[in-house]
Amino acid sequence: MNKIHEQLTSAADEAARVVAGTRPEQFGDKTPCTQWDVKELLNHLVLWTSYSFERRARSEQVDADLMERDFASEPDYAARYRDQLDRALAAWAPDEVWSSTIDTGSGQTPAPQIAEMILMELVLHSWDLATATGQDYTCRDDVAATVAKAVADAAEMYREYDGFAAEVELDADASAFDRALAVSGRQPAGR
Repeated sequence: MNKIHEQLTSAADEAARVVAGTRPEQFGDKTPCTQWDVKELLNHLVLWTSYSFERRARSEQVDADLMERDFASEPDYAARYRDQLDRALAAWAPDEVWSSTIDTGSGQTPAPQIAEMILMELVLHSWDLATATGQDYTCRDDVAATVAKAVADAAEMYREYDGFAAEVELDADASAFDRALAVSGRQPAGR
């Protein structure tokens, strides 16, 4: 199995756990993503890390009905997210997907680069959701290292479009996960 696919599987498991631990009474709470409350963040996470992720494997775009869907209002949103994550992971399992280029709607991008961006979204926004809802978040070291690289590679572009805040200063001995959070403009726990 592809290394990134295995990391995506691990991150998806953690994302599904965090989503399942999010309660509707928390939907109006603030998140580290200052432009979104918990419900808006949850909807973003579900849309881009499961539905869009599956479609990317086939170079398909996200339909307008999905863009407007309020996933969090569905009573079984956590189970549906888990099922959709599994469909997305299955869509990315074939070797030919990994050797392809993906039509992003604005150009062609190698599949491994798209997968790293999805991994970054999964990890960062799951951490955001966990932080906002008082849950712990666990990220394996190999996943953190891949995400730290993806964040560093994309940081300037994301800042240009207000996707990342300014980098947070850290000690030189910070973990790869804390570096990924800090470079993306997030304040790691305990810092």
